[in-house]
Amino acid sequence: MITPLSEALAERGFDKLTPVQNAVTADDIMDQDLLVSAQTGSGKTVGFGMAIAPTLLGTEERFGPAAAPLALVIAPTRELAFQVMRELTWLYAKTGAIVTSCVGGMDSRQERRALERGAHIVVGTPGRLRDHIERNALDLGELRAVVLDEADEMLDMGFREDLEFMLSKSPAERRTLMFSATVSPMIAKLAKQYQRDARRISTLGSTDQHADISYQALRVAASDSEHAIFNLLRFHAEESAIVFANTRAAVSHLSARLTNRGLATVTLSGELSQTERTHALQAMRDGRARVCVATDVAARGIDLPNLNLVIHADLPSNTESLLHRSGRTGRAGRKGISALIVPPRAVRKAENLLKWAKISAEWTTAPSVEDILQKDEERLLADPAWTTPLTEDEQTFAAKLLALHAPEVVAAAYLRLYQQRNAAPEDLLPPETKPAAREHREFGPSRWFALSVGRDDKAEPRWILPLLCRAGNLDKTAIGAIRVQDNETHVELTEASAAGFMATLGAGGVLEDGIIARPMDSAPDRNSGGGRPSDAPRAPRAPRAEAPAHPRPAGGYDRPAPAARAEGERKPRHSATTKSKPDAYKPKDKPEGFKPDTYRPKDKPEGPRPKDSYKPKDRADSPRAKDSYKPKDKPDGPRAKAKFDRPDPVARDKPKPKPMGKPAPIGDARDSSKRFTPPGQAKPAARKPRATARPGGAEPPKRGKR
Repeated sequence: MITPLSEALAERGFDKLTPVQNAVTADDIMDQDLLVSAQTGSGKTVGFGMAIAPTLLGTEERFGPAAAPLALVIAPTRELAFQVMRELTWLYAKTGAIVTSCVGGMDSRQERRALERGAHIVVGTPGRLRDHIERNALDLGELRAVVLDEADEMLDMGFREDLEFMLSKSPAERRTLMFSATVSPMIAKLAKQYQRDARRISTLGSTDQHADISYQALRVAASDSEHAIFNLLRFHAEESAIVFANTRAAVSHLSARLTNRGLATVTLSGELSQTERTHALQAMRDGRARVCVATDVAARGIDLPNLNLVIHADLPSNTESLLHRSGRTGRAGRKGISALIVPPRAVRKAENLLKWAKISAEWTTAPSVEDILQKDEERLLADPAWTTPLTEDEQTFAAKLLALHAPEVVAAAYLRLYQQRNAAPEDLLPPETKPAAREHREFGPSRWFALSVGRDDKAEPRWILPLLCRAGNLDKTAIGAIRVQDNETHVELTEASAAGFMATLGAGGVLEDGIIARPMDSAPDRNSGGGRPSDAPRAPRAPRAEAPAHPRPAGGYDRPAPAARAEGERKPRHSATTKSKPDAYKPKDKPEGFKPDTYRPKDKPEGPRPKDSYKPKDRADSPRAKDSYKPKDKPDGPRAKAKFDRPDPVARDKPKPKPMGKPAPIGDARDSSKRFTPPGQAKPAARKPRATARPGGAEPPKRGKR
């Protein structure tokens, strides 16, 4: 291993390498392309950082001046790209490497200026990297290594075209390393197309799936999911946690509930800007926030230090999401807990998820109030403040405190103050508890009032209720039944609120807009007022009267039963059960012995009709016969022809089409051959054109172009 990298690892406390780091840094694969499958949290970032170091540095220990990048690392999300950049920055710090990022959501102008100044390693997301390449801001001509981190996730997110574009623009002799949780057919096809004899490395089967993570499935009642999440966070009060939900709305709701209970909470979802997401993650790293409520946008690649608890508020949709969510804890040898909140309706789904992911989880319940209080006492007794030496001021104050109160009183007060720092835990129902049905309580004792508006005045309970609350100074719990009748409305009020209601209205009993309320001596009849009350059940419908008997015509409607058929006799074609006419029926106007094939009209001659033999009798002699019709009032002669052959006025107004080709020359006005000659007159003799030749036989001069 190169000395500057080994020194950086030693400073970070890496006493031994993980399996994937050992595999990718073997001496026999130093110059080969790699296709690596490893679980999340196994140290892949440091692994490929060490793997490409010999390719970038060769025999040197420091980089030269920065120019075109030597290595390109592509990550699916912004958070993962920034994390990779941070890891490579400290790993290559002693080599003088300049690591820059190009991710979506950041200022592209600053990124272009950084690329112009030069960089040794560029880390970015596919879309932004392609944009810089197309704008000629990122030069790939000097690349020696390309790393695709979480390649399967990038293909699932639709970045295949961008990846193929960047790989095709890279030098052919580059080294390509692909890291993926699973090798799908799409990953295999991409590797076959853009890698050269890639070495296949898999560390998934070397250890158990997430051996450093303890899985728990917490059975909770249907209404206690949020309470169980809060109790779990209170039980692990001094540890950082991330709570996963499936939707942005659930993230906002959970974050508000946990913040109201006094927990320092941040959110992480796709609707936040890149600056807000960066600040949220930085708050978790600095310790200013202890709980992060997030969607699956934070499920891949994000490494939060000291994150010991992952809570699945909503069950993930598949095993990959379960593994990637849980992989936020138990990283780099640290222990962690992944807890699934399982209400009764989700038990079967949770069992299938754990089964398909080949994970054995402990089925238990959420921490109770007693468990949390006991945990608080244990944390209090184990606090390092008990062993810290006292200062002189602290000793003076302790002596003064003991002079005023007994030691037991001082200790109990300190315990109460310690417990007040956190919100009280929630009492949880047994997991098998079903939602309680709504209790129906009787309304009463009560008094009835009549309002001077009814159904005829378009009175409705939806505006009478707020009217009573506003004008009568009543609470809606003091109002019972509202029965709208035709001319008035009966309202039921509690006995305790009736006196105050009348005092508010005064002697006139006027509510608003001339509506008057008067007390009633007793409860009204439910069917009073000429109409059905709004809350009264409908009366059963009276039985339908039998239809009157109509006289049957002579002979009745019933047909006689068909005669019994002899054995082997066929059933007649027409029967009484069909809608066809019986055989006995015959049209009145058809002769006896009628058969469809022999019937002909009386005036139709026998035999087939001769072709072209039929013509209208009077068509040949008709005045409308072709070429023989002339208008009655059309006189003979050429003037008549000109009169009747005029174009249609409508057609005359239409624009004439433009002539095609070279226009005809305009004739001389002195030429009488083009003049109009009235009919019956002889044309005038044409005038001789004027001689164009000059005296002496010379032709007229031709004009030339000036």
